[in-house]
Amino acid sequence: MGTLDKKIDFSVIFTVRNANPNGDPLNGNRPRTDYNNIGEVSDVCLKRKIRDRLQEMGEMIFVQSDEKKEDGLPSLRARAEDEKYGLGKNIFNVKSGDYNAHENIKQKACEKWFDVRAFGQIFAYSGAKKGEGVSIPIRGPVSIQSAFSIEPVSITSNQITKSVSGEGTGEKKASDTMGMKHRVDEAVYAFYGSMNPQLAERTGFKYDDALKIKKLLPKMFENDASSARPEGSMRIKYVFWWEHNSKSGQYSSAKVHASLTVLSDGEYELEKLENLKPEIITGF
Repeated sequence: MGTLDKKIDFSVIFTVRNANPNGDPLNGNRPRTDYNNIGEVSDVCLKRKIRDRLQEMGEMIFVQSDEKKEDGLPSLRARAEDEKYGLGKNIFNVKSGDYNAHENIKQKACEKWFDVRAFGQIFAYSGAKKGEGVSIPIRGPVSIQSAFSIEPVSITSNQITKSVSGEGTGEKKASDTMGMKHRVDEAVYAFYGSMNPQLAERTGFKYDDALKIKKLLPKMFENDASSARPEGSMRIKYVFWWEHNSKSGQYSSAKVHASLTVLSDGEYELEKLENLKPEIITGF
């Protein structure tokens, strides 16, 4: 199908049980919280999971995680300039004010990588000669907000030890054998997102692309297990998918998102919006 021609809003409710959904590296990797102890999962973390699921579906992804890297390339620039996986080694050797060259790079990048045409990307690289290079922002049509818990979260922290030292002679335990592990005991989170048809026209984001994201949202946490997030500890409960009847939509995204009230047990209440009813998908 063609370019996305109608506004889409969506929301996801998920539960966390005995897991660290998104550690904060500035706070000892404790689960992220605000000053009111409301749990948070950043939009960057959520997009990472969406990218990983898309990659597993066979889509070309520009921002790949180290754990799921398919091309072995060491950096985003190396990927962008690679002859096989990217746009070619001379792609950024253009003058900074060359509008047509920049538009050509935008078009090729959006055609090549799903996440670029969906979420956008900034290409800011120097060229081979002085005065050459690019600083190209691509604004994507898919926006995703951070997820927040419905109520303040309870966090349990446990001290852990390794059975062997990573350094030293092995005669006594070194400082690197000690550590801390944190988890959210049990909580319900929700996040919201939208898809903008006007921006979709610029990046070539299609309705079929939107449906691929819709398909993977109930499976966001599959193949994402780790010691901090054991298999089954994070579960999608519901996905809500509102498709408007026009590019501008019948209602603002704020009003659509506010029509959903998430309850502390993971259930919900929906305010009726005239001529706009969401499709409700139960998680797996």
